[in-house]
Amino acid sequence: MCPTRTCAVLLTVALFLPGAGVFAQGHAPVRLKDVARLDGYQAVPLVGYGLVVGLNKTGDRRQTIFSAQSLANMLQRFGIVVPGDQMKIENVAAVMVTAELPAFVRAGARIDITASSVGDARSLQGGMLLPTPLRGPDGSVYALGQGALTLGGFGGGKGGNSVQVNHLTAGRVPAGGMVQYAQRVELKPAERIILSVNDPDYTTAMRLAKSISAELGSGAAQVVDPASVAVKVPEQYRASLPDLMARLEPLSLEVDAPARVVINERTGTVVVGSDVRIGSAAVAHGNLSVKISTKYNVSQPSPFSKQGDTVVTPDENVDVSEGGGQLVALEEGTTLQSVIKALNALGATPRDIIAIMQALKAAGALRAELVII
Repeated sequence: MCPTRTCAVLLTVALFLPGAGVFAQGHAPVRLKDVARLDGYQAVPLVGYGLVVGLNKTGDRRQTIFSAQSLANMLQRFGIVVPGDQMKIENVAAVMVTAELPAFVRAGARIDITASSVGDARSLQGGMLLPTPLRGPDGSVYALGQGALTLGGFGGGKGGNSVQVNHLTAGRVPAGGMVQYAQRVELKPAERIILSVNDPDYTTAMRLAKSISAELGSGAAQVVDPASVAVKVPEQYRASLPDLMARLEPLSLEVDAPARVVINERTGTVVVGSDVRIGSAAVAHGNLSVKISTKYNVSQPSPFSKQGDTVVTPDENVDVSEGGGQLVALEEGTTLQSVIKALNALGATPRDIIAIMQALKAAGALRAELVII
């Protein structure tokens, strides 16, 4: 386990160094299946209410009455009758479970699910989600979710000596949802289909239409709007659209997208696109640190005193310090690499970079769309 500060610096390097895997290359050729999909067959959002058990005294406390009542209702099904208002539990947390059901998924398939605390639990670390029905917009149960949660951070300690890294009250269960029921979707014969671009963009839609026309013949595809491309179905494929999609999906094209900076405040993740530019600006970021420590002293009565007892007294000390901020100037048209070099010169952590990016956007100096997830 590495110290918190070291982990933050390593995360920054992994995200921003070119070739490290998360760096956005921008114009590399991709397959059609990765940027577009058949229109009219979207995913269905699912939601459910469940319980996470196995927490280390970090679950809901007494003021969250619905988690205790939910546990009492569940125990009643096993023949154990306990009034919910008389239960004192700390290892259980009530959560809302969400997922997306893909259009062509079948019963028995696995999907990823996310569990988020709805009570006053401090952490879901080490928790196990009990079987939870996941319902669609029509109220029907489409999947059943359960499994061990994985979080984007960790925490430890208690009271004033606790340590927490990132958000601990939401977690994911990869492949934790088993599809119980899926609507039967069939591709009906058609003379024309619409392909929806995942990230609407005129340039990408035009390149998509040209790639399809080069494969099926001139004029086979036409741009309708930034998010849609109409395709004339050749006569031999009108009764077998899956064969047409299998021919189109491997087609290669270059995509284009607006410059973006994506921030996940829960995990401290920052991803900056390669087309991001910075306008003229000067950045100074204060380095605020809070240090809390507890020293235990022993208090004894005076010698030969007949009154008083020996007791241990805690001496809690809170030290708040702010380091001297450095001023770094960013010139007009500064590239991503220069921005990261300047932020590293400030000794910025991912949390610092989030605050700096938001401030640059508010100042009008960030030439990119700021997306917070």
